[in-house]
Amino acid sequence: MARVTVEDCVLKIPNRFDLVMLAAQRARNITAGAGLTIERDDDKNPVIALREIADETIEIDELQESLIKSLQQHVETEEPEEDDVDLLSVQQGQADDEEGATPPMEKLSSMYEDADLSANPEDEATSKDA
Repeated sequence: MARVTVEDCVLKIPNRFDLVMLAAQRARNITAGAGLTIERDDDKNPVIALREIADETIEIDELQESLIKSLQQHVETEEPEEDDVDLLSVQQGQADDEEGATPPMEKLSSMYEDADLSANPEDEATSKDA
């Protein structure tokens, strides 16, 4: 088999997407040092992986398990303890006090120093009509 085409491999693995994923995983395994089941013949790892799949010299089930394990991510999350949450809220309150945070309404009123915010718009409309 001088040149491996996807057509040769599709007979073994009908779904082309699965074929690509499995061949890529096998190529990664070869790169990591896994033993070859066929001769290299100056081929690159993806070609060797396809040739192994086409010749059925590797176990597809084992390759699928290897693929699944490589895609899984184990993320450890530490939930903050209740004391830590209380401490964080106290620290946040102190940080706001230190910064001299201005309440939002005071900020708005300072933006409109020239405007008369106390007047009611309906009162202005009736005074203009009179």
